[in-house]
Amino acid sequence: MTPTRPRDLFGVALVTAVVVGILVRLTYGSLPQLPLFAGATFGVLGIAEAVGGNILRARIRRRPGTQPVQPLVAARAVLLAKASSLAGAIMTGAWGGLLAHVLPLAGDITAAGSDSVAGVVGIVCSLGLVGGALWLEHCCRTPDDPGDEPNGHSPTT
Repeated sequence: MTPTRPRDLFGVALVTAVVVGILVRLTYGSLPQLPLFAGATFGVLGIAEAVGGNILRARIRRRPGTQPVQPLVAARAVLLAKASSLAGAIMTGAWGGLLAHVLPLAGDITAAGSDSVAGVVGIVCSLGLVGGALWLEHCCRTPDDPGDEPNGHSPTT
């Protein structure tokens, strides 16, 4: 399994933003007003994944006072991180598509103004989920062996 590449997540977010932007443009008049903290859950999940990543990293590196990590636990954490980073990228694109439509209307339409604030909260929290997920994935990497050199040779050869 390869590490998640931020450029792939950016591509997913961009495609989602275009699709959602078109859908919002076509249906905005019939959509209900968005709650201010509609996207806040993603921020909470991002924080939880970042904290969990720090704890898991300490266990993987076998720091004093920690228990070793079972390989299946680390594998599940990586899968969670990959899925969360993709979900965060999709939601970042969705909030971006919404903002592309409502920000220009915010001065003229009251609902667009409040939806703009909800969109900003949502995009920030979705980016927090992407960041927390990427950090969790990074923390699940096994530490390098002390004898490994960047060129693949040990110092004694």
